[in-house]
Amino acid sequence: MAEQPYTLGFVGIGLMGQPLTMRLLAAGFQVNVWNRTTAKLAVVAGAGAKVCGSVGELVKASDVVILCLSDTMAVEEAVTEHIIANGAADKLLIDLSSIHPEATRRMAFQLQTACGMRWVDAPVSGGTAGAEQGSLAIMAGGTEQDIQIAREVLRPLYSRLTHMGAVGSGQTTKICNQMIVSCNVLVIAEMMALAKSAGVDAAKIPEALAGGFADSKPLQIVGPEMADQRFEPVKWRVKTLLKDLNMAVDLAGKQGSAIPMSGLAAQLMQLHGSGGFLEQDPSTLIKLYSQD
Repeated sequence: MAEQPYTLGFVGIGLMGQPLTMRLLAAGFQVNVWNRTTAKLAVVAGAGAKVCGSVGELVKASDVVILCLSDTMAVEEAVTEHIIANGAADKLLIDLSSIHPEATRRMAFQLQTACGMRWVDAPVSGGTAGAEQGSLAIMAGGTEQDIQIAREVLRPLYSRLTHMGAVGSGQTTKICNQMIVSCNVLVIAEMMALAKSAGVDAAKIPEALAGGFADSKPLQIVGPEMADQRFEPVKWRVKTLLKDLNMAVDLAGKQGSAIPMSGLAAQLMQLHGSGGFLEQDPSTLIKLYSQD
């Protein structure tokens, strides 16, 4: 296997971070890793990743630093407390996390001003299955030069990477993506509950609708799970959709745009999450509409 030109640093080895790191290692990249919970590093370390003792150590040892963190606060902590102090003008940060566009632009400016390090926001869509298969859709923001580096580095991870514009535009596009996904999953949940209560074999619905206008990847993934009340293993989380819907509401407010469907989706997702489902798979949303 040909030696890769960049040494990578990967921060955040979770549901998505682990399979993504495994694919980068399999592609021949040298990957330095750090995670708050060190026990989660065992698999990637066993595959050849180098475990770093701190984010700062990782940044110093890496040409390209990749973040895959839970939310805006987690990215901000990593950047302000660790990356800025250890970054340099010949390094690039690629953020795969889904965070607020406004915060992205602010942090990118701070990083560039403080140490010259550049930023590409590259949130992903496709879930853990896409991460494992290398078939993610990536929507990216940054300069053309930095996007070209991101294309090269992330090639083992995606089937499509689209340059959406300047820094922050990738995050805005991801919010648009999540508006569609969240509303889709919610209507699938209420539809499946209605079908069950009306005496229809709900397990057959994804197959019956496959290829029609109502078909979608979420239907084919969560539909069977909802029909069978099969909520494990957790592949993504209710709190993630809620976070992204709340960002959509905030962004729409700042833009003066009306998003009534997504606004209602945020309220329903919050209602479900407050019932103890924040850490659960979105397939549990059927419980909002049924007593099973």
